[in-house]
Amino acid sequence: MNVLNCLPKSLQPKAKQVLHEIWQADTREDDEKAFDLFIKTYEAKYPKAVLCLQKDREELMAFYDFPAQHWQSIRSVGRGSMG
Repeated sequence: MNVLNCLPKSLQPKAKQVLHEIWQADTREDDEKAFDLFIKTYEAKYPKAVLCLQKDREELMAFYDFPAQHWQSIRSVGRGSMG
Protein backbone atom coordinates (compact mmCIF):
# COMPACT_ATOMS: atom_id res chain seq x y z
CA MET A 1 0.00 0.00 0.00
CA ASN A 2 2.82 2.42 0.76
CA VAL A 3 4.20 1.91 -2.74
CA LEU A 4 0.83 2.70 -4.31
CA ASN A 5 0.47 5.80 -2.16
CA CYS A 6 3.62 7.16 -3.82
CA LEU A 7 1.99 7.01 -7.26
CA PRO A 8 -0.78 9.07 -8.85
CA LYS A 9 -4.20 7.48 -8.51
CA SER A 10 -4.42 7.05 -12.28
CA LEU A 11 -1.38 4.72 -12.25
CA GLN A 12 -2.28 2.76 -9.14
CA PRO A 13 -4.36 0.01 -10.82
CA LYS A 14 -1.56 -0.85 -13.28
CA ALA A 15 1.11 -0.65 -10.58
CA LYS A 16 -1.02 -2.84 -8.31
CA GLN A 17 -1.14 -5.46 -11.05
CA VAL A 18 2.66 -5.45 -11.35
CA LEU A 19 3.02 -5.68 -7.57
CA HIS A 20 0.63 -8.63 -7.62
CA GLU A 21 2.85 -10.30 -10.23
CA ILE A 22 5.80 -9.83 -7.88
CA TRP A 23 3.89 -11.23 -4.90
CA GLN A 24 2.42 -14.20 -6.76
CA ALA A 25 5.44 -15.21 -8.87
CA ASP A 26 5.95 -18.96 -9.15
CA THR A 27 9.72 -18.77 -8.69
CA ARG A 28 12.28 -16.42 -7.24
CA GLU A 29 13.50 -15.81 -10.80
CA ASP A 30 10.03 -14.73 -11.94
CA ASP A 31 9.73 -12.60 -8.82
CA GLU A 32 13.03 -10.87 -9.59
CA LYS A 33 11.94 -10.22 -13.20
CA ALA A 34 8.65 -8.68 -12.09
CA PHE A 35 10.42 -6.66 -9.41
CA ASP A 36 12.94 -5.34 -11.94
CA LEU A 37 10.13 -4.51 -14.37
CA PHE A 38 8.43 -2.39 -11.72
CA ILE A 39 11.70 -0.55 -11.10
CA LYS A 40 12.35 -0.01 -14.80
CA THR A 41 8.78 1.19 -15.39
CA TYR A 42 8.47 3.64 -12.49
CA GLU A 43 11.97 4.66 -11.35
CA ALA A 44 12.48 7.71 -13.58
CA LYS A 45 9.20 9.46 -12.76
CA TYR A 46 8.35 7.98 -9.34
CA PRO A 47 11.58 7.32 -7.44
CA LYS A 48 9.80 7.39 -4.06
CA ALA A 49 7.58 4.46 -5.06
CA VAL A 50 10.59 2.48 -6.28
CA LEU A 51 12.60 3.27 -3.16
CA CYS A 52 9.68 2.21 -0.99
CA LEU A 53 9.59 -1.16 -2.74
CA GLN A 54 13.36 -1.62 -2.91
CA LYS A 55 13.93 -1.02 0.78
CA ASP A 56 11.92 -4.15 1.59
CA ARG A 57 13.13 -6.32 -1.29
CA GLU A 58 14.88 -8.95 0.85
CA GLU A 59 11.96 -9.23 3.24
CA LEU A 60 9.46 -9.51 0.39
CA MET A 61 11.41 -12.39 -1.13
CA ALA A 62 12.29 -14.18 2.11
CA PHE A 63 9.48 -16.72 1.73
CA TYR A 64 11.43 -18.32 -1.14
CA ASP A 65 13.83 -19.61 1.53
CA PHE A 66 11.04 -21.93 2.73
CA PRO A 67 9.82 -25.07 0.93
CA ALA A 68 7.57 -24.26 -2.04
CA GLN A 69 4.56 -26.02 -0.49
CA HIS A 70 4.49 -23.30 2.21
CA TRP A 71 4.71 -20.26 -0.06
CA GLN A 72 0.98 -19.70 -0.50
CA SER A 73 0.38 -19.88 3.25
CA ILE A 74 3.19 -17.43 3.91
CA ARG A 75 1.88 -15.08 1.22
CA SER A 76 -1.61 -15.19 2.76
CA VAL A 77 -0.31 -14.40 6.22
CA GLY A 78 1.89 -11.62 4.87
CA ARG A 79 -0.89 -10.04 2.88
CA GLY A 80 -3.27 -10.23 5.82
CA SER A 81 -0.85 -8.36 8.06
CA MET A 82 -0.36 -5.66 5.41
CA GLY A 83 -3.98 -4.72 4.96
